[in-house]
Amino acid sequence: MNQNITPYQVEDATKKEQVATMFNNISGTYDFLNHFLSLGIDVLWRKKAIKELVSIQPRIMLDVATGTGDFAFEAIKKLHPEKVIGVDISEGMLDVAKKKINERNLNETFTVQVGDSEGLHFEDDTFDAITCAYGVRNFENLEKGLTDMYRVLKPNGKMVILEFSKPKVFPVKQLYSFYFKQVTPFFGKLFSKDHRAYTYLPESVAAFPDGEDFTGLMEKIGFKSTKQRILTFGISSIYVGTK
Repeated sequence: MNQNITPYQVEDATKKEQVATMFNNISGTYDFLNHFLSLGIDVLWRKKAIKELVSIQPRIMLDVATGTGDFAFEAIKKLHPEKVIGVDISEGMLDVAKKKINERNLNETFTVQVGDSEGLHFEDDTFDAITCAYGVRNFENLEKGLTDMYRVLKPNGKMVILEFSKPKVFPVKQLYSFYFKQVTPFFGKLFSKDHRAYTYLPESVAAFPDGEDFTGLMEKIGFKSTKQRILTFGISSIYVGTK
């Protein structure tokens, strides 16, 4: 699987730098387009993913590639943790998250900082749970990123990842392909003014090792009790693993 798909395909910037630039460019319209392009289903997907953590009632949580914070907000609402830290490589996205944190008066519970999945500035065994929604396919080095997430997770801690996957069944596979390759870039370009961001999206999903390839990678790193939960005919998946 070639995971080296990059947003702007320029020689002099790493995937990481390009992803940060892309999200800075689209941060202002990101939330609106997310809900619009997924017909609002992304909200339900987040709720289902967070339910995977109810049984362990995590106190201290890390949200990797937190973006504008929606996954973390869902965790706070459902799990009532003491502390959630969100990290992201895009300052533009974090500015939106900070605004939302202030509006919700959650400064005591939820803090965000610039950070990189492949070099998390936290001690080993720090977090009860780690979440990541639609971020892992943007990692420059997927294995390295997951390994660092494993490192900062406490023993018996749980990681929950929400990510796009590739539907396998007719006609969902064909409809999804059309929607993702034609409709999504059209509206993405219209609203976000960054024409590459939403053509990169289907490319990055196509290149991502989903399903058993991904749970296999989690197991290779050391995660136990791994599972994939398929959502909405295989458009998205929840991946769960325990340290």
